[in-house]
Amino acid sequence: MSERKKEREREKERKERKERERKKERREGGREGRKKEGRREKERKKE
Repeated sequence: MSERKKEREREKERKERKERERKKERREGGREGRKKEGRREKERKKE
């Protein structure tokens, strides 16, 4: 039982770390870049 619990805890930690890394990437510029691209596309369509 204790070994299985440890494995589950390790898996949870790995998932949390991956999610945090993804959020950091989005904050650093992934989201901003996508938003800017979307705005540019809309402006092109209007013209």
